[in-house]
Amino acid sequence: MFAKSLEFMNYEALFLSHKESKLYGRYITLDDIEPILSKLNTRNQLQVIRFSVLKRPIYAYEIGQGQTRILMWSQMHGNESTTTKALFDFLNLLGSKTTLAQQLLDRYTFCCIPMLNPDGAQVYTRENANQIDLNRDAQNLSQPESIALRKALDDFKPHYCFNLHDQRTIFGAGDTGKPATISFLAPAYNQERDMNATRLKAVQLIVSMNTVLQQLIPNQIGRFDDAFNINCTGDAFQFLKIPTILFEAGHFNHDYQREHSRKYLFIALVAGLLQHNENVIVGNEKDVYLNIPQNKVVFYDILYKNVKINYDSNKIITNFALQYKEELSESKICFIAYFAKIEDLDNYFGHFEYDAEGAEYSDQNENIPKLNQKADFCLDKNTIIVNGTIKI
Repeated sequence: MFAKSLEFMNYEALFLSHKESKLYGRYITLDDIEPILSKLNTRNQLQVIRFSVLKRPIYAYEIGQGQTRILMWSQMHGNESTTTKALFDFLNLLGSKTTLAQQLLDRYTFCCIPMLNPDGAQVYTRENANQIDLNRDAQNLSQPESIALRKALDDFKPHYCFNLHDQRTIFGAGDTGKPATISFLAPAYNQERDMNATRLKAVQLIVSMNTVLQQLIPNQIGRFDDAFNINCTGDAFQFLKIPTILFEAGHFNHDYQREHSRKYLFIALVAGLLQHNENVIVGNEKDVYLNIPQNKVVFYDILYKNVKINYDSNKIITNFALQYKEELSESKICFIAYFAKIEDLDNYFGHFEYDAEGAEYSDQNENIPKLNQKADFCLDKNTIIVNGTIKI
Protein backbone atom coordinates (compact mmCIF):
# COMPACT_ATOMS: atom_id res chain seq x y z
CA MET A 1 0.00 0.00 0.00
CA PHE A 2 1.15 3.51 -0.72
CA ALA A 3 1.37 6.00 2.13
CA LYS A 4 -1.52 8.18 1.05
CA SER A 5 -4.65 7.20 -0.86
CA LEU A 6 -5.29 8.85 -4.21
CA GLU A 7 -8.50 10.51 -3.06
CA PHE A 8 -6.67 12.47 -0.40
CA MET A 9 -3.53 13.33 -2.30
CA ASN A 10 -3.09 17.01 -3.08
CA TYR A 11 -1.61 16.73 -6.55
CA GLU A 12 -1.38 20.50 -6.96
CA ALA A 13 0.77 20.83 -3.85
CA LEU A 14 2.84 17.83 -4.87
CA PHE A 15 3.57 19.42 -8.24
CA LEU A 16 4.45 22.81 -6.78
CA SER A 17 6.79 21.17 -4.27
CA HIS A 18 8.80 19.48 -7.01
CA LYS A 19 8.46 21.79 -10.00
CA GLU A 20 11.87 22.39 -11.56
CA SER A 21 12.16 26.17 -11.36
CA LYS A 22 15.03 26.36 -13.86
CA LEU A 23 12.78 25.18 -16.70
CA TYR A 24 10.05 27.42 -18.09
CA GLY A 25 8.34 28.06 -21.40
CA ARG A 26 8.68 26.29 -24.71
CA TYR A 27 12.35 26.65 -25.64
CA ILE A 28 14.26 24.01 -23.69
CA THR A 29 17.75 23.05 -24.87
CA LEU A 30 20.59 20.82 -23.74
CA ASP A 31 22.22 23.84 -22.08
CA ASP A 32 19.13 24.15 -19.89
CA ILE A 33 19.01 20.56 -18.70
CA GLU A 34 22.69 19.65 -18.27
CA PRO A 35 23.13 21.57 -14.96
CA ILE A 36 19.94 19.95 -13.61
CA LEU A 37 21.12 16.49 -14.62
CA SER A 38 24.43 17.17 -12.93
CA LYS A 39 22.61 18.12 -9.74
CA LEU A 40 20.49 14.96 -9.87
CA ASN A 41 23.51 12.74 -10.51
CA THR A 42 24.27 12.00 -6.86
CA ARG A 43 25.13 8.30 -7.33
CA ASN A 44 26.51 8.14 -10.85
CA GLN A 45 23.06 7.39 -12.30
CA LEU A 46 23.78 9.52 -15.39
CA GLN A 47 25.46 8.29 -18.54
CA VAL A 48 25.95 9.43 -22.11
CA ILE A 49 24.46 6.68 -24.26
CA ARG A 50 25.39 8.16 -27.63
CA PHE A 51 25.98 11.45 -29.45
CA SER A 52 23.63 13.24 -31.82
CA VAL A 53 24.35 14.05 -35.46
CA LEU A 54 26.06 17.26 -34.36
CA LYS A 55 27.91 15.45 -31.55
CA ARG A 56 25.76 16.64 -28.68
CA PRO A 57 25.48 14.11 -25.84
CA ILE A 58 22.31 12.08 -25.39
CA TYR A 59 21.88 11.38 -21.69
CA ALA A 60 20.11 8.59 -19.86
CA TYR A 61 19.37 8.85 -16.15
CA GLU A 62 18.53 5.71 -14.16
CA ILE A 63 16.97 5.67 -10.72
CA GLY A 64 15.12 3.13 -8.57
CA GLN A 65 15.45 -0.48 -7.53
CA GLY A 66 11.97 -1.81 -8.22
CA GLN A 67 11.18 -4.91 -10.24
CA THR A 68 9.08 -3.07 -12.83
CA ARG A 69 11.33 -1.23 -15.28
CA ILE A 70 10.03 1.81 -17.16
CA LEU A 71 11.85 3.48 -20.07
CA MET A 72 10.84 7.11 -20.62
CA TRP A 73 12.04 9.49 -23.32
CA SER A 74 11.18 13.08 -24.21
CA GLN A 75 11.97 15.61 -26.93
CA MET A 76 12.24 13.01 -29.65
CA HIS A 77 10.88 16.02 -31.54
CA GLY A 78 13.05 18.99 -30.66
CA ASN A 79 10.18 21.48 -30.51
CA GLU A 80 8.14 19.40 -28.05
CA SER A 81 9.47 20.41 -24.67
CA THR A 82 6.51 20.31 -22.27
CA THR A 83 7.05 16.70 -21.30
CA THR A 84 10.75 17.40 -20.71
CA LYS A 85 9.75 19.90 -18.06
CA ALA A 86 7.29 17.44 -16.51
CA LEU A 87 9.88 14.68 -16.58
CA PHE A 88 12.31 16.79 -14.55
CA ASP A 89 9.53 17.66 -12.10
CA PHE A 90 8.96 13.92 -11.72
CA LEU A 91 12.69 13.26 -11.25
CA ASN A 92 12.73 15.92 -8.53
CA LEU A 93 9.98 13.99 -6.78
CA LEU A 94 11.92 10.74 -7.06
CA GLY A 95 14.98 12.43 -5.57
CA SER A 96 13.07 14.07 -2.72
CA LYS A 97 13.69 11.32 -0.11
CA THR A 98 10.03 11.47 0.86
CA THR A 99 8.00 8.40 1.76
CA LEU A 100 6.18 8.66 -1.55
CA ALA A 101 9.44 8.83 -3.48
CA GLN A 102 10.84 5.81 -1.67
CA GLN A 103 7.72 3.78 -2.37
CA LEU A 104 7.94 4.60 -6.07
CA LEU A 105 11.64 3.75 -6.16
CA ASP A 106 11.04 0.45 -4.36
CA ARG A 107 8.38 -0.52 -6.86
CA TYR A 108 9.91 0.79 -10.11
CA THR A 109 13.22 1.32 -11.81
CA PHE A 110 13.24 4.22 -14.28
CA CYS A 111 15.52 4.88 -17.23
CA CYS A 112 14.87 8.42 -18.49
CA ILE A 113 16.17 10.00 -21.68
CA PRO A 114 15.10 13.62 -21.18
CA MET A 115 16.23 14.92 -24.58
CA LEU A 116 16.60 12.38 -27.37
CA ASN A 117 16.98 15.06 -30.06
CA PRO A 118 19.28 17.79 -28.68
CA ASP A 119 20.08 19.12 -32.17
CA GLY A 120 16.41 19.66 -32.96
CA ALA A 121 15.88 21.21 -29.53
CA GLN A 122 18.62 23.75 -30.17
CA VAL A 123 16.97 25.11 -33.33
CA TYR A 124 13.39 24.29 -32.24
CA THR A 125 12.53 21.88 -35.04
CA ARG A 126 10.66 18.61 -35.10
CA GLU A 127 13.38 16.78 -37.03
CA ASN A 128 16.98 16.07 -36.15
CA ALA A 129 19.99 17.74 -37.83
CA ASN A 130 19.61 15.45 -40.86
CA GLN A 131 15.97 16.57 -41.19
CA ILE A 132 14.72 13.13 -40.22
CA ASP A 133 11.65 12.62 -38.07
CA LEU A 134 12.99 10.25 -35.43
CA ASN A 135 9.48 9.00 -34.75
CA ARG A 136 9.42 7.53 -38.25
CA ASP A 137 12.84 5.88 -38.00
CA ALA A 138 12.05 2.91 -35.77
CA GLN A 139 12.74 0.36 -38.50
CA ASN A 140 15.50 1.97 -40.54
CA LEU A 141 17.42 3.16 -37.47
CA SER A 142 19.25 5.50 -39.82
CA GLN A 143 20.05 8.15 -37.21
CA PRO A 144 22.32 8.06 -34.15
CA GLU A 145 19.44 9.26 -31.97
CA SER A 146 17.22 6.38 -33.11
CA ILE A 147 20.03 3.92 -32.49
CA ALA A 148 20.51 5.38 -28.99
CA LEU A 149 16.87 4.79 -28.10
CA ARG A 150 16.85 1.26 -29.49
CA LYS A 151 20.04 0.40 -27.63
CA ALA A 152 18.51 1.75 -24.41
CA LEU A 153 15.51 -0.49 -25.04
CA ASP A 154 17.68 -3.55 -25.63
CA ASP A 155 19.96 -2.90 -22.66
CA PHE A 156 17.37 -1.81 -20.10
CA LYS A 157 14.73 -4.39 -21.11
CA PRO A 158 11.75 -2.33 -19.87
CA HIS A 159 8.40 -3.71 -18.85
CA TYR A 160 6.80 -0.43 -20.04
CA CYS A 161 7.76 2.42 -22.36
CA PHE A 162 6.55 6.02 -21.98
CA ASN A 163 6.86 7.99 -25.23
CA LEU A 164 6.52 11.68 -24.27
CA HIS A 165 5.40 14.31 -26.79
CA ASP A 166 3.58 17.62 -27.33
CA GLN A 167 0.60 18.07 -29.63
CA ARG A 168 -0.63 21.16 -31.43
CA THR A 169 -3.31 23.56 -30.21
CA ILE A 170 -5.66 22.41 -33.00
CA PHE A 171 -6.81 19.31 -31.12
CA GLY A 172 -9.99 19.11 -29.10
CA ALA A 173 -11.19 16.25 -26.92
CA GLY A 174 -13.78 14.80 -29.27
CA ASP A 175 -16.99 16.82 -29.34
CA THR A 176 -16.61 18.30 -25.84
CA GLY A 177 -15.75 21.77 -27.17
CA LYS A 178 -12.69 21.74 -24.92
CA PRO A 179 -9.03 21.45 -25.85
CA ALA A 180 -7.25 18.13 -25.48
CA THR A 181 -4.92 19.21 -22.68
CA ILE A 182 -3.53 15.71 -22.27
CA SER A 183 -3.95 12.90 -24.79
CA PHE A 184 -2.97 9.27 -24.58
CA LEU A 185 -2.54 6.36 -26.93
CA ALA A 186 -1.93 2.67 -26.48
CA PRO A 187 -0.40 2.25 -29.95
CA ALA A 188 -1.55 -0.53 -32.23
CA TYR A 189 0.76 -3.47 -32.85
CA ASN A 190 -0.82 -4.57 -36.14
CA GLN A 191 -2.83 -3.17 -39.05
CA GLU A 192 -6.06 -4.54 -37.61
CA ARG A 193 -5.48 -2.58 -34.38
CA ASP A 194 -6.28 -5.64 -32.30
CA MET A 195 -6.09 -5.67 -28.51
CA ASN A 196 -3.63 -8.24 -27.27
CA ALA A 197 -2.30 -8.70 -23.73
CA THR A 198 0.58 -6.27 -24.35
CA ARG A 199 -1.63 -3.47 -25.59
CA LEU A 200 -4.14 -4.06 -22.80
CA LYS A 201 -1.41 -3.46 -20.22
CA ALA A 202 -0.85 -0.02 -21.77
CA VAL A 203 -4.62 0.55 -21.80
CA GLN A 204 -4.81 -0.30 -18.12
CA LEU A 205 -2.23 2.34 -17.21
CA ILE A 206 -3.95 4.96 -19.36
CA VAL A 207 -7.27 4.26 -17.65
CA SER A 208 -5.60 4.79 -14.27
CA MET A 209 -4.24 8.18 -15.36
CA ASN A 210 -7.48 9.20 -17.04
CA THR A 211 -9.46 8.46 -13.87
CA VAL A 212 -7.52 11.04 -11.88
CA LEU A 213 -7.23 13.65 -14.64
CA GLN A 214 -10.97 13.62 -15.31
CA GLN A 215 -11.47 14.84 -11.75
CA LEU A 216 -9.09 17.76 -12.33
CA ILE A 217 -9.72 18.74 -15.97
CA PRO A 218 -12.96 17.00 -16.94
CA ASN A 219 -13.55 16.50 -20.67
CA GLN A 220 -10.05 17.71 -21.54
CA ILE A 221 -8.49 14.28 -22.02
CA GLY A 222 -8.15 12.93 -25.54
CA ARG A 223 -7.28 9.65 -27.20
CA PHE A 224 -4.84 9.85 -30.08
CA ASP A 225 -5.48 8.16 -33.42
CA ASP A 226 -4.24 4.54 -33.41
CA ALA A 227 -3.64 3.96 -37.13
CA PHE A 228 -0.76 1.48 -37.32
CA ASN A 229 2.65 2.48 -38.69
CA ILE A 230 5.50 0.10 -37.92
CA ASN A 231 7.98 2.93 -38.59
CA CYS A 232 6.63 4.83 -35.57
CA THR A 233 8.44 4.13 -32.34
CA GLY A 234 5.40 3.38 -30.21
CA ASP A 235 3.91 1.00 -32.76
CA ALA A 236 7.27 -0.72 -33.24
CA PHE A 237 7.81 -1.23 -29.50
CA GLN A 238 4.24 -2.45 -29.02
CA PHE A 239 4.88 -4.90 -31.87
CA LEU A 240 7.90 -6.13 -29.88
CA LYS A 241 5.47 -6.93 -27.01
CA ILE A 242 6.58 -4.08 -24.76
CA PRO A 243 3.55 -2.16 -23.43
CA THR A 244 4.01 1.39 -24.69
CA ILE A 245 2.08 4.56 -23.95
CA LEU A 246 2.13 7.72 -26.02
CA PHE A 247 1.69 10.89 -23.93
CA GLU A 248 0.72 14.12 -25.70
CA ALA A 249 0.82 17.41 -23.78
CA GLY A 250 -1.65 19.77 -25.44
CA HIS A 251 -3.30 23.12 -24.85
CA PHE A 252 -4.87 24.48 -21.68
CA ASN A 253 -6.81 27.73 -21.84
CA HIS A 254 -4.45 30.76 -22.03
CA ASP A 255 -1.45 28.47 -21.50
CA TYR A 256 0.78 28.90 -24.54
CA GLN A 257 3.87 28.35 -22.40
CA ARG A 258 2.43 24.96 -21.47
CA GLU A 259 2.93 25.33 -17.73
CA HIS A 260 -0.53 23.96 -16.87
CA SER A 261 -0.09 21.13 -19.36
CA ARG A 262 3.23 20.37 -17.69
CA LYS A 263 1.47 20.09 -14.34
CA TYR A 264 -1.18 17.70 -15.59
CA LEU A 265 1.42 15.54 -17.31
CA PHE A 266 3.31 15.30 -14.01
CA ILE A 267 0.09 14.39 -12.24
CA ALA A 268 -0.67 11.75 -14.86
CA LEU A 269 2.72 10.12 -14.29
CA VAL A 270 2.38 10.08 -10.52
CA ALA A 271 -1.26 9.01 -10.44
CA GLY A 272 -0.84 6.29 -13.04
CA LEU A 273 2.14 4.75 -11.29
CA LEU A 274 0.47 4.91 -7.87
CA GLN A 275 -2.75 3.33 -9.09
CA HIS A 276 -1.15 0.78 -11.34
CA ASN A 277 -1.47 -2.86 -10.45
CA GLU A 278 -0.98 -5.10 -13.45
CA ASN A 279 -2.15 -8.12 -11.45
CA VAL A 280 -5.64 -6.66 -11.03
CA ILE A 281 -7.77 -6.61 -14.16
CA VAL A 282 -11.08 -4.78 -13.81
CA GLY A 283 -12.48 -6.20 -17.02
CA ASN A 284 -14.03 -3.11 -18.55
CA GLU A 285 -10.80 -1.16 -19.02
CA LYS A 286 -10.84 -1.56 -22.78
CA ASP A 287 -14.30 0.03 -22.90
CA VAL A 288 -13.26 2.84 -20.57
CA TYR A 289 -10.23 3.52 -22.75
CA LEU A 290 -12.23 3.54 -25.97
CA ASN A 291 -14.72 5.94 -24.37
CA ILE A 292 -12.01 8.56 -23.96
CA PRO A 293 -12.91 11.02 -26.76
CA GLN A 294 -10.67 10.74 -29.79
CA ASN A 295 -8.66 13.83 -30.69
CA LYS A 296 -10.38 15.95 -33.31
CA VAL A 297 -9.01 18.89 -35.29
CA VAL A 298 -11.61 21.43 -34.15
CA PHE A 299 -9.62 24.36 -32.74
CA TYR A 300 -7.89 27.44 -34.08
CA ASP A 301 -5.95 29.81 -31.88
CA ILE A 302 -8.16 32.83 -32.62
CA LEU A 303 -11.57 33.23 -34.27
CA TYR A 304 -13.02 36.50 -35.53
CA LYS A 305 -16.73 36.33 -36.21
CA ASN A 306 -19.16 38.65 -37.97
CA VAL A 307 -16.56 40.74 -39.75
CA LYS A 308 -17.62 42.95 -42.65
CA ILE A 309 -15.40 42.81 -45.73
CA ASN A 310 -15.62 44.43 -49.14
CA TYR A 311 -15.63 41.52 -51.59
CA ASP A 312 -16.03 42.30 -55.32
CA SER A 313 -17.59 45.66 -54.39
CA ASN A 314 -20.12 43.91 -52.15
CA LYS A 315 -20.20 44.20 -48.38
CA ILE A 316 -20.47 40.77 -46.83
CA ILE A 317 -20.25 39.40 -43.31
CA THR A 318 -17.76 36.61 -42.80
CA ASN A 319 -15.62 34.83 -40.22
CA PHE A 320 -11.98 33.92 -40.20
CA ALA A 321 -9.56 31.91 -38.10
CA LEU A 322 -5.98 32.67 -37.13
CA GLN A 323 -3.32 30.16 -36.20
CA TYR A 324 -0.03 30.83 -34.48
CA LYS A 325 3.24 29.69 -36.00
CA GLU A 326 5.99 29.16 -33.45
CA GLU A 327 9.17 30.93 -34.54
CA LEU A 328 12.49 30.96 -32.73
CA SER A 329 14.00 34.43 -32.36
CA GLU A 330 16.83 35.43 -30.03
CA SER A 331 16.39 32.29 -27.91
CA LYS A 332 12.68 32.90 -27.45
CA ILE A 333 9.64 31.32 -29.08
CA CYS A 334 7.44 33.93 -30.70
CA PHE A 335 3.84 33.14 -31.56
CA ILE A 336 3.06 34.79 -34.90
CA ALA A 337 -0.59 34.81 -36.00
CA TYR A 338 -1.47 34.03 -39.63
CA PHE A 339 -4.80 33.70 -41.41
CA ALA A 340 -5.58 29.98 -41.53
CA LYS A 341 -9.23 29.65 -42.61
CA ILE A 342 -11.85 32.04 -43.95
CA GLU A 343 -15.67 31.86 -44.08
CA ASP A 344 -16.90 28.40 -43.04
CA LEU A 345 -16.08 27.92 -39.38
CA ASP A 346 -19.04 25.77 -38.41
CA ASN A 347 -18.09 23.20 -35.76
CA TYR A 348 -14.78 24.94 -35.04
CA PHE A 349 -13.73 26.64 -31.82
CA GLY A 350 -11.18 29.29 -30.96
CA HIS A 351 -8.97 29.42 -27.91
CA PHE A 352 -9.77 33.11 -28.18
CA GLU A 353 -12.96 34.31 -29.89
CA TYR A 354 -13.96 37.85 -30.86
CA ASP A 355 -17.34 38.99 -32.17
CA ALA A 356 -16.69 41.96 -34.48
CA GLU A 357 -20.43 42.73 -34.59
CA GLY A 358 -20.23 43.83 -38.23
CA ALA A 359 -17.12 46.02 -37.94
CA GLU A 360 -15.40 46.51 -41.29
CA TYR A 361 -12.05 44.90 -42.04
CA SER A 362 -9.09 46.80 -43.51
CA ASP A 363 -5.37 46.22 -43.75
CA GLN A 364 -2.28 47.65 -45.46
CA ASN A 365 -2.59 45.30 -48.44
CA GLU A 366 -5.82 44.80 -50.37
CA ASN A 367 -8.28 45.08 -47.47
CA ILE A 368 -9.14 41.38 -47.86
CA PRO A 369 -7.94 38.68 -45.44
CA LYS A 370 -5.81 36.10 -47.26
CA LEU A 371 -4.58 32.71 -46.20
CA ASN A 372 -1.03 32.65 -44.75
CA GLN A 373 -0.99 36.44 -44.43
CA LYS A 374 0.16 37.87 -41.10
CA ALA A 375 -2.77 38.90 -38.95
CA ASP A 376 -2.25 42.68 -38.66
CA PHE A 377 -5.42 44.61 -39.55
CA CYS A 378 -8.06 47.07 -38.39
CA LEU A 379 -11.76 46.89 -37.65
CA ASP A 380 -13.71 50.07 -38.51
CA LYS A 381 -10.27 51.73 -38.86
CA ASN A 382 -10.12 52.56 -35.16
CA THR A 383 -9.69 49.11 -33.62
CA ILE A 384 -6.15 47.99 -34.31
CA ILE A 385 -5.28 44.29 -34.33
CA VAL A 386 -1.59 43.42 -34.07
CA ASN A 387 -0.54 39.78 -34.36
CA GLY A 388 -4.15 38.72 -34.11
CA THR A 389 -4.87 40.51 -30.87
CA ILE A 390 -6.72 43.78 -30.28
CA LYS A 391 -4.23 46.45 -29.27
CA ILE A 392 -5.36 48.36 -26.23
